[in-house]
This record gives sequence, C-alpha cells and structure tokens, in this order.
Amino acid sequence: MKTLKYIMVSLFAILALESCQSDKKSSAQITEVYQCPMQCEGDKTYHEFGSCPICKMDLKAVDNTLKKTINEGISDASIFNLTSQWHTEENQVIHLEDLKGKTLVMVMIYTSCKAACPRLVADMRNIEAQIPDNKIKDIQFVMVSIDPETDTPERLKAFAVENIMDDEQWTFLQGTESSVREFANVLSVKYKEISPIDFSHSNIISVFNAQGELMHQQEGLGVDNKETIQTILKVTP
Repeated sequence: MKTLKYIMVSLFAILALESCQSDKKSSAQITEVYQCPMQCEGDKTYHEFGSCPICKMDLKAVDNTLKKTINEGISDASIFNLTSQWHTEENQVIHLEDLKGKTLVMVMIYTSCKAACPRLVADMRNIEAQIPDNKIKDIQFVMVSIDPETDTPERLKAFAVENIMDDEQWTFLQGTESSVREFANVLSVKYKEISPIDFSHSNIISVFNAQGELMHQQEGLGVDNKETIQTILKVTP
C-alpha cells in the first residue's frame, strides 16, 4: 500500500508539473506579438507568425517591453479613449490609439503662426536634441494643428520638411474643428481665432506615457525643460 501511495503521489506531481509547463507555453503563445521589420504598416502587429502582406518579409517578434505595452489595457485617463480620426502629414488616416506604445511629446501649433509657434517648434527640437539616440525610437514628437482648414496634410508635410522635422520620430496631425477642440480641452490648451489667419493660444508641451496618460506639462516659451526631459526619460523604457 505504501508503494502504491508513493507511486500515486509521484504521478500527480508529474502531471501537475506538465500542466504548469503547458500553461506557461500557452501563455507565451497568446502574448507573442509579431511585426514587419520594415514597418510597412506602421505599428500594426500580428499575433501569429507569417509574412508581411506588403513587402512579403517574415514577421519578427516584438521585444518584451513593447509586447507588454500592446497587451495592456488603457485607463480612463488615456487619450487613446478619444475615437476621432486624424490625417498625418503623409495623408494617412489614424486614430490616437495608433500612437500607443511610445512616449508622446505633443504640442498644438499652426503653420502660419509667426510669433509663438516658431518658438514652440524650437522648444520641441531642443527637447529632441537632448534625448539619447537609443531612446528616440520609443518616442514620438507630435505636432497637432489648431487650424485644420489651412493646415492640410500637404501643408503640414511642407512645414515638416522646411523645419527639418520629417524624420520618423515626428508626426503632424490635422483633425476636424470638433476633434481639435476636444483634444485641446483634454490638454487644457486654450485657443481662439482672432483673424482668418491668426490665433491666440496656450503654449503647452505635454508628455504622455506609452498608454496615453498625461505625465507632465511644460508651459511657456523658452523655459527650462529639465523636468520635461527627466519625465520623458523616466517613462521611456
């Protein structure tokens, strides 16, 4: 009887171990995320291995940090809850949630501005210049136009090229009047049209984590951006 009891205990232990290993394997399979190495479809990911439908290259597994970000849900405080559509300077239609997975440094400007906006642009470039090269790929600098009627994707693209802000880490967004107003309210940015080509507006640069939660705001022009840089580096893996 003792021998039989020992065999039964051993059998249950083996089965329990195999079950645990199986669960771990299943969990790994579920959380595995793949992406085109050329990012033909931007940040689009797949949950099964295969090839890119555009360039036909084999999909590559996304690193653990990005997998964790993609699989996590978004909180009620996230800007990714906003469902409005936007056009980029490349005339691609996106939602804010498409920016998920990267630290976002965002500011609202308009391209015909001759006063505050050039200084905001300079502030954004100054921030970018202080980011280590190994962090840049995980950060997106986003310029949102408060003048969507004038700032078409074509105009935003020209502005990006003119200001040497057309690298991958820069994104320009054109929305609708209502989506811009909604987004401005979220950022506590106030703006008002004072002529057909001129606006008065707040000068605020906002930092969001990879889940779209506001982490820091820098207000003013040409101010000390030490705290802004520290926040960006802290929330960027």
